[in-house]
Amino acid sequence: MTRCNPVKRLFDIVCSALALGLLAPLLLPVVMILRLTGEGEVFYRQQRVGKDGKMFGLLKFATMLKDSPNIGTGVLTTKNDPRVLPFGRFLRKTKINELPQLINILVGNMSIIGPRPQAKAHFDVFPDQLKCKIIKVLPGLSGIGSIIFRDEENIISNGCLGSEIIHNTIIAPYKGALEVWYVENSSLLLDIILIALTVWHVIFPKSRICYNIFGTLPPPPSELIGLVCEKT
Repeated sequence: MTRCNPVKRLFDIVCSALALGLLAPLLLPVVMILRLTGEGEVFYRQQRVGKDGKMFGLLKFATMLKDSPNIGTGVLTTKNDPRVLPFGRFLRKTKINELPQLINILVGNMSIIGPRPQAKAHFDVFPDQLKCKIIKVLPGLSGIGSIIFRDEENIISNGCLGSEIIHNTIIAPYKGALEVWYVENSSLLLDIILIALTVWHVIFPKSRICYNIFGTLPPPPSELIGLVCEKT
């Protein structure tokens, strides 16, 4: 079992507590709207793979039908997925649905920045040599993998192959390589830069700035060129 960096942990506690306080005027109306619309559910808890391979309950605002994991494409969400509720589409597009994970961060099973926590079925698709490295650190609310694949639903839906094939054979190996890049280069400065880039990409979702800032990022496979980075 690996130990948490105490400086990073303190940074996570301070940032998540401040964020919850500052975002309360936004989060409370969302809670009320979710309670009064859709299926009346506010939060959705899904088991994800965390640090050292331990499973934990990741929190999100409810955006889909209650039985979604057992309908259609399961835990994989595609563009215009019919299981997504009307208000849920807005929450997913703006990433507001991810904000309850600030509670996960306060509890200590997530970090502000880190590899994106995966459902076990998706984690198992990562190449074996990458899995053991990814779980060395706490998973993150955001991170290099989350930023590069912020439009993953569209990438999956626009491919000529089935969504599961695209995810398992093209996206997962590259996403895993990105997460390992983060683990191997992890620092407080990198976390601060990735927080700034997360905000940048919310404002400018089509930006490809990450590849300009981080020259050592693993190059994407040919199938993803033009989707996650510019064509050269």
